[in-house]
Amino acid sequence: MTTPKKKDFDCIQMKRDAQTKIYEAIKQMTPEEEISYFQQSVGQSKFSEWWKSASSRAELSETR
Repeated sequence: MTTPKKKDFDCIQMKRDAQTKIYEAIKQMTPEEEISYFQQSVGQSKFSEWWKSASSRAELSETR
């Protein structure tokens, strides 16, 4: 039988921590405030350029 390896990083715990942080931030917000919160969060993240290009492509495909 092998002994379990000690984890240096717990992905599930990281996900739960992130979800808890977001829940605490938005739990008293209206739906409109939540939308604004997520738009601002994406706009300030390292994924903002990707999100903008994906949104542009989606808008372009809708017009065709």
